Amino acid sequence: MAKFKIKSGDTVKVIAGDHKGDQGKVLKILVAKNRAIVEGVNMVSKHKKPSATNPQGGIEKMEAAIHISNLMLLEGENTVRVGYKIEDGKKIRVSRKSEKAI
Repeated sequence: MAKFKIKSGDTVKVIAGDHKGDQGKVLKILVAKNRAIVEGVNMVSKHKKPSATNPQGGIEKMEAAIHISNLMLLEGENTVRVGYKIEDGKKIRVSRKSEKAI
């Protein structure tokens, strides 16, 4: 199983691709596909058939997955690389730039 340094709830910035420069919160990590769903980034239109919950049907805007390699963690306004330290017997994520816990 793959290990990612970005987790759900982190604020990230897109560093490559069509949505370069966009920021958002990670909603979900798709481990099997090495992708993440980021709030407000990579929006696509999905056609919905009428159903009991949505009798009208129509076109719905939603976030599509973006590859994890195109994302970088944000600390304040700056993007940072993630490292790990062991403190009090626990492994914690730290910023490589400032050495502060994330």
